Amino acid sequence: MRLHASERRRQAAAVRPVRAARGPDSLCAVRVVLAPDSFGAALGPVQAATAMAQGWSAGAPHDDLELLPLSDGGPGFLDVLSHALGGSAVATTVSDPLGREVPAAVLVVEAEGRRTAYVEASQATGIHLLGADERDPGLTSTWGVGQLLEAAVAEGADKVVVGVGGGSTNDAGAGFLAALGAGPASALARGGLALASAPQDALLGLPGVMDRLSGVELVLATDEDTPLLGLQGTSAVEAPRKGASPEQAQALEAAVGHFTDVLGRALPSTPVDLLTGMPRRLDREPGAGAAGGLGYALLALGARRVSAVDEVLRACGLGVAAARSDLVVTGAARVDWSTMRGSVVAGVAAATLETGRPTVLVAGECLVGRRETMTLGLAGTYPVADTPRGLEAMVADPVQTLAERTARVARTWSPAP
Repeated sequence: MRLHASERRRQAAAVRPVRAARGPDSLCAVRVVLAPDSFGAALGPVQAATAMAQGWSAGAPHDDLELLPLSDGGPGFLDVLSHALGGSAVATTVSDPLGREVPAAVLVVEAEGRRTAYVEASQATGIHLLGADERDPGLTSTWGVGQLLEAAVAEGADKVVVGVGGGSTNDAGAGFLAALGAGPASALARGGLALASAPQDALLGLPGVMDRLSGVELVLATDEDTPLLGLQGTSAVEAPRKGASPEQAQALEAAVGHFTDVLGRALPSTPVDLLTGMPRRLDREPGAGAAGGLGYALLALGARRVSAVDEVLRACGLGVAAARSDLVVTGAARVDWSTMRGSVVAGVAAATLETGRPTVLVAGECLVGRRETMTLGLAGTYPVADTPRGLEAMVADPVQTLAERTARVARTWSPAP
């Protein structure tokens, strides 16, 4: 009898780990993979994995731990890939969303005769770079991401993977294109609202940029499937989360719509769908709205879109690690309906389902019920903060509170011999 995928997930979620007998010295050890995402701006993936390991070791010191920090393309993307792939981090300085200089890096990896550079867009556009009173998607720019791409190309990369997530912008990648030389900063790098007055010839340099980058394979790594425009587009859905009022979100929609006309006129040829032969509407492509439309600009340059989570899981070897473990523990700052797909948590749960290993989640906050998390294949979900006081404690000391919660989970899943 074949089971529906959701039924298999529910059955997998009901499984408890079985101790692996590997000799008298390790009879009671459980092999645990700790594979968290970042916990917001407070803890990057590597920091979160370290804090969880500290807690698990306190709660179950007899267990064997493997740290496997993960990312969805947002903050921590480079740290995770460096941890998994090695490579060389090339330091540079770029502009933040408001034009101030901030330190950043590009990860360069040599493998299979190729030189691949990894870029973390949030190093230049991350909302963590702004104070609470500076968050204004009408003014913030993606200029710094263009500087990061230039740094990657300068290192001789023939493939550049741009991890997109955690941004504060809504400029459809106009600043990014301006930094590459596609048009003047005065028209393109003053934020999303200024695009309403962008002249029709603002992107005259775009064909030259595309020609210069023609020998570089560009990859847009994101799990966001938001289009650029419309009721489900980036201005309507994402801009309010970045500080936009309803009126400003509508103004951004109009400004970005005007920018698509400008870009369409500048493209040397109309992109064509290879399956249908029909012209492609880049603004309607899934992922075009990622990071406030940075995805749109990358697609216009010919980038192909991939799942950032899948790329990271593959690079980190999660499937292999899960297969040799008894239990996988993932983590995230917040679990809500958006976590049900396109997230590290969903990706880990799906990957470990194939191995038959149970997966549990330690989350900063959990805003969905057990039925929903079991549908993902999670055998247990444990929030760090389940009361207002707990939330205050987590904000005050994220490392200690995460470690303490993980220690309690360890004692549940791996009781002392």
